[in-house]
Amino acid sequence: MPLIAEKCRERIEKYITGIVNNNDCHLYAIYANPEHAHILVSRSPQIAEETLASIIAESSHRFINQNKLCNSSFAWQQSASAFSVSKSDVDRVCKYILNQPEHHRKISFTEEYERFIKFYQKTLQPFERGRMK
Repeated sequence: MPLIAEKCRERIEKYITGIVNNNDCHLYAIYANPEHAHILVSRSPQIAEETLASIIAESSHRFINQNKLCNSSFAWQQSASAFSVSKSDVDRVCKYILNQPEHHRKISFTEEYERFIKFYQKTLQPFERGRMK
């Protein structure tokens, strides 16, 4: 559901950036679309992808609701995906993330997500916050 309003996007992104930094990770790029978010993080070896995703989701969920940054009650979905990116692809992925508004004028999130799942359905192993699927 498109719950993240443009007027609140930057505040949410800054909050998530703080969460990442406070967990000894480095955020390269972030973009909070109305219905999903992309982040590129260099993760500390001390924290698992699943743990970091859970911390980000739970903390930002509370922040968004406490500060009434959505017109209704906000919650992230229970699943997320994490992917490794080679150093040589960091710039390309950052550009993709930061270009989300233009990108989604060409292809909707739903259409892109369905294509993505279809393409990666054999290798994709999503996790639910708190446990692997």
